[in-house]
Amino acid sequence: MEALLETKIFKVSVERLLLNGGQTLYMVGIALLIGTVIGTLLALVLVLCRKGGLVENKVLHSIVSLYINVVRSVPFIILLVTIMPLTRAILGTTIGSTAALVPLVVYISPYLARLIENSLLEVSPGILEAAQAMGATTWQIIRCFLMPEALGSMVLALTTGTVGLLGASAMAGYCGGGGVGDLALTYGYEKMNTPLMIVTVIVLVILVQLLQMAGNRVSRRLREHR
Repeated sequence: MEALLETKIFKVSVERLLLNGGQTLYMVGIALLIGTVIGTLLALVLVLCRKGGLVENKVLHSIVSLYINVVRSVPFIILLVTIMPLTRAILGTTIGSTAALVPLVVYISPYLARLIENSLLEVSPGILEAAQAMGATTWQIIRCFLMPEALGSMVLALTTGTVGLLGASAMAGYCGGGGVGDLALTYGYEKMNTPLMIVTVIVLVILVQLLQMAGNRVSRRLREHR
């Protein structure tokens, strides 16, 4: 009887792990996609509009920089609660994995913007000056020179951002967002299911290691083929 009960508990735990793991991948994947687009645009504004940039605009640069600094200074758990009215206004609810996307995107976009900004600033000014001398437009410089040269470094930046987003998604789970964070806290910690907590931690560690290894490999290949 006890063996049968343990088997059922194990089966339920595995099913919950797969379900919540899928929710985490959904949140991280969608938030990373949207956040990368927004973060890249913000980073381009910072790089292009900075003093001495291709389209210098101190006012726009200051506004974007201030926004990024303000959002990045707020811990995610506080940010998540603070923008609940915005989440409800957009999606009609603050519960669930889809609702968690709003605070996750707001959180990760400025974070990625700073990382991508650093990657773009690593590009040699001589390359951009040569492009200007050839008569390239600003858009052509961005598309054909700036982004390709910074791509290897940007991959590492996105890898770092993905790991940070994975941690944020776990905190989102504590506030009804689902995912492995909700699994570890609700079904692990609160129900004193220590084995389940340990398994979720191991899964997260393995996932982070795989992400970092993949990011390093892709970045290295991009740098070698420059």
